Amino acid sequence: MSSFSFRNTDLNKTPWIFMGLLLLIFFCTPDIQAQVQNTETQQAEEDKPDYSLLPKNPKKATILSAALPGAGQVYNGKSWKVPILYAGFMTDIYFIGYNNKRYQTFIKALNAFDEGDNSQFPSLNRDALVRNVNYWRQNRDLTILLLLGIYALNIIDANVDAHLSGFDISDDLAFKIEPNVETLSASNTMMGISFKLQFK
Repeated sequence: MSSFSFRNTDLNKTPWIFMGLLLLIFFCTPDIQAQVQNTETQQAEEDKPDYSLLPKNPKKATILSAALPGAGQVYNGKSWKVPILYAGFMTDIYFIGYNNKRYQTFIKALNAFDEGDNSQFPSLNRDALVRNVNYWRQNRDLTILLLLGIYALNIIDANVDAHLSGFDISDDLAFKIEPNVETLSASNTMMGISFKLQFK
């Protein structure tokens, strides 16, 4: 039978051991943090993409398109996209105004109906007015979201075009799809399709 007992001297040493461990952790932590930060910095530098080999800088194209829609497309040499982009903006802005105007008309008619005046839309009851208010408000909000989507698409398009600026699309490349017949043995032949990528 074994017994375990604490001595008074062991209890007196416990705070000193604890303090020693805290000091050790305190003085070692900055070195560990510095090593972790150095490792993270080196990793970030290794992961950073090198755009110097591309004809167009994707970061610059993205910033230009974010600052002025269409500027990134002009920088990438795709100016023909700018009229399409602005036609999308103008069409969407027109529908935002149209839906908002209808919304304002029905919200005023609803407020007038609540005050006892139903002269604007005499054939509509309160529920129909509420439905119209909700319908036109929802349409207005969706067209505002579509405007934000067109703006985001403008930025993404400029970025992708700049990334693809180094992609070789010259006439020296050819991709062909041809029928293919292979003889496996004297009695077996196999028919299929072959895909050929040729460099001239």
